[in-house]
Amino acid sequence: MQIYNLPSNPKVLIFDIDATLYTCPEYAHEQIDSQIRHWAALKGYSVEGARNMIADFRRKWAADHNGQKISLGNLFTSFGVSIETSIEWRKKLFNPADYLHRDEKLIEALKILAQKFYMICVTNNPVEPARKTLEVIGISEFFPEIVGLDTCMASKPSKKILDAAVACAKKALNQEIEYSDCISIGDRYDIDLSLPIELGMGGILVTGAEEVCELADKI
Repeated sequence: MQIYNLPSNPKVLIFDIDATLYTCPEYAHEQIDSQIRHWAALKGYSVEGARNMIADFRRKWAADHNGQKISLGNLFTSFGVSIETSIEWRKKLFNPADYLHRDEKLIEALKILAQKFYMICVTNNPVEPARKTLEVIGISEFFPEIVGLDTCMASKPSKKILDAAVACAKKALNQEIEYSDCISIGDRYDIDLSLPIELGMGGILVTGAEEVCELADKI
């Protein structure tokens, strides 16, 4: 766990979902690879060829952007796959129940955090599969709102997505919420934390659910 720029009196926790609120490398990988396989089938590419094209694009992007990473949704737009199309693919291809299960330890940890903070999920997946993921893990009740790929038609990192999360918090808490009242929590610095920190939020980089379970002792 790495902690950045924590606010003195945070009110809102903004959670990524995948590889943050669960630890299952197989499902995290399958979400990426299932889209690449689907794209390959539509284009008539070999699966290995499609994987290599995506990997080559990622390497070039990182080299041209000071080592930063790019989300798959944003990457695919460079290959003519719109965000709208990515949303439909993800709704059809993802089935979290095949990989994930109820996490009692995480449930108990989030119960403690929910007593102190308003919590919301922000994800690069559409709301529908994201909600299914939370339900399978057993934590859906802690996140009444999800800001997904289909909420703003944008993929992280995007200020539009963070603004939507802050707006949800303002409405739920019935008070003004600033960036400096929020902490973004995720497993990828470039995607989940870099922009929030730049805007004045705190950031916590985790490696999965096990570290999320330790948050109550850190914030």
